[in-house]
Amino acid sequence: MGVTKANLGRGAGILMPISALPGPYGIGTLGKSAYEFADFAAESGFRYWQVLPVGPTSFGDSPYQSFSAFAGNPYFIDLDFLIEEGLLLKEEADQVSFGENETDIDYAAIFHNRFTLLRKAYGRSKHKGKKEYTAFLKENAFWIEDYSFYMAVKFHFENRSWQEWDEEIKYRREDAVQKYQKLLADEIDFWKFCQFKFRLQWNRLKTYVNGKGLKFIGDIPLYVAMDSSDVWVHHDLFELDEDCEPIHIAGVPPDAFSDDGQRWGNPLYRWDVMEAQDFLWWRERMKANASLYDVIRIDHFIGIVNYWSIAADCPTAIEGEWKKGPGEKLLKAVLEVIGDAGIIAEDLGVLTKPVKNLIAKLGFPGMKIIEFGLDCEPDNDYLPHNYTTSNTVAYIGTHDNETLVGFLNGCDREQLTKIKIYFGARTNKDLPDQIIRSLIACVADVAVIQTQDLLGLDNAARTNLPSTVGQNWRWRATKEQIDGIDKLYYRELFRRYNR
Repeated sequence: MGVTKANLGRGAGILMPISALPGPYGIGTLGKSAYEFADFAAESGFRYWQVLPVGPTSFGDSPYQSFSAFAGNPYFIDLDFLIEEGLLLKEEADQVSFGENETDIDYAAIFHNRFTLLRKAYGRSKHKGKKEYTAFLKENAFWIEDYSFYMAVKFHFENRSWQEWDEEIKYRREDAVQKYQKLLADEIDFWKFCQFKFRLQWNRLKTYVNGKGLKFIGDIPLYVAMDSSDVWVHHDLFELDEDCEPIHIAGVPPDAFSDDGQRWGNPLYRWDVMEAQDFLWWRERMKANASLYDVIRIDHFIGIVNYWSIAADCPTAIEGEWKKGPGEKLLKAVLEVIGDAGIIAEDLGVLTKPVKNLIAKLGFPGMKIIEFGLDCEPDNDYLPHNYTTSNTVAYIGTHDNETLVGFLNGCDREQLTKIKIYFGARTNKDLPDQIIRSLIACVADVAVIQTQDLLGLDNAARTNLPSTVGQNWRWRATKEQIDGIDKLYYRELFRRYNR
């Protein structure tokens, strides 16, 4: 069943979030720079472009804490395309400040200024009578009304979490729903417009990317944010008490990233209720993601088999307990709706035997992280010589890891000597290139390199430091940096190792 869907074929991938693309408006978009990046990736010989989740972000700016499991981020709507459509004036966009540093995303500036421009575009748009808009609403009927209503009410209550709204609408009482739908009708239509434009621009980019011989690998969080339209609308699907407060929350026990574990705060699913509904919400979610991406990486895949349940009032993740997830029943439902899309199982963490068995049975490729192997102990599963199957996606590191240069900068002399011996590097300076070469040469079908590691950047360019808030998800590349990467070198390297 899953084997043919998961067979990705041998190739190289590049990890580049949409937010990190160059461009003039403070954050990467689905505009010109995205097309130029696709050109660069194709000319360099890459076969996969992996992105982080593209949903609308909330406090902390994490794409893994989104207002919706279905919607796209309005920040990614390209303003130049709106200008070309006559919905904005160039001078209107140029007069707005989106931040001062082209390599750092100023989310506060973007939040305060982006929606003003999008509202101007909405006011000038004549999309409502068009067939493609009607088709968009029909295709996304499961979530579009709920999400747009949620965002309209959220802005009405000055962006507070839905748990802090007036009681009548917090609990979605029928008379309150009708009242606010009438009161906020135009605002609701604005949020539908944003999603319509996002999807049009995404579809156009995806067509271009696929035409270049590239496939999109998308990343979806296993869990959804408490402050999301999904939890507000579908109370019954989550472990909430009668006051809509979470009973148990998601996270992981102590691991390589944190001595206290990670307390993510996401509400846990009521898997029994979901199963009774034949996993309808998950079916719709995965069907929506399969229309966005060619391959879907399910973050924290192990939580489908067994998950760490933490009491909501526990300050750390230490005092949690393992609970049994839906396992194969959920994945069978998912495979029925995703068509030709592939699945990657992000199987990092505590790999129990049931997790290993399920991944093997369904044929999903798992993941390997070379940085996890740089203690260079011979039996470390993350060192390339221990990769036992080609049905694997291998990385130097992901968005949660240090950059390669940053990691090596933190190693002492003894450790660097071990790493140099293992990877055949004569000097410390040679190490990053040798490690990347080992990744490309390894048996894994797909080898993914972070853009920061291609650029040789240190931890100032790190995407995310887990369990921290404030400086994450902010890094952006410049056009000059991307243009400076030696395309011919990587194209030849990929050819030599049959990628």
